Amino acid sequence: MGSAPYPAGEWKGKGRGGLQELGCMPWKVSKQKGGGGGEVGMGAEERKCRDPRDSQQQQQQQDLSSSSSSLTPPAPLQFSLTPLPIYHEKQRRELCALHALNNVFQDGTAFSRDTLQEIYQRLSPSTLVTPHKKSMLGNGNYDVNVIMAALQTRGFEAVWWDKRRDVGSIELSNVTGFILNVPSNLRWGPLRLPLKRQHWIGVREVGGVYYNLDSKLRSPQPIGNPDELRKFLRQQLRGKNCELLLVVSEEVEAHQTWRSDG
Repeated sequence: MGSAPYPAGEWKGKGRGGLQELGCMPWKVSKQKGGGGGEVGMGAEERKCRDPRDSQQQQQQQDLSSSSSSLTPPAPLQFSLTPLPIYHEKQRRELCALHALNNVFQDGTAFSRDTLQEIYQRLSPSTLVTPHKKSMLGNGNYDVNVIMAALQTRGFEAVWWDKRRDVGSIELSNVTGFILNVPSNLRWGPLRLPLKRQHWIGVREVGGVYYNLDSKLRSPQPIGNPDELRKFLRQQLRGKNCELLLVVSEEVEAHQTWRSDG
């Protein structure tokens, strides 16, 4: 059996309401002249229907687009990997003590030849620990007394390390640098002579790495981390006629905090 038809008035109301419920918007066709001179579609009303779900999908896509753009991670930060500059004073005459001091302080103006020569001339012979020959002309070859006095002018002290103790008991974080006195071959210009003379070298940490800043080297020689530094110091101290000085502040020396064993 067929369904009962709506009355004309009732269908008109329901049809229009149903179209409006589907989101259909009315629009009018412009008048056009037909081939026979008659007007086509005059007063005709048509409707262009759009599914409301299409509008919802477009809105959702716009929301997702805006939210995804707001969640875009920021560009990664750019860090500079430029290595820290290392001051390395090269050998001149017999001024290895001067070079070792300036290399430890990483400052070419920390001490000068005139400063060390003035200190040498001021010291009386009775205060000399090792009265070996020194140059009266200021050419260098300064002994430990001059180094210790020079450090005191800047508020530092030199701790003479007892080689009977292991360097593992040094509190490295409280030590500014190290100065070693080691035997070194003499040179006459480019020639290496079969003779040895005591030579001062500086060692310190720069940018988390310890370096051998021997003024006779062409460039700073990396030693490495604290464990590798201790290995290097042990190796040096096993040699004959090698001495080690710890360069520390006056406060560290006063409280003996350069020692990790108390």
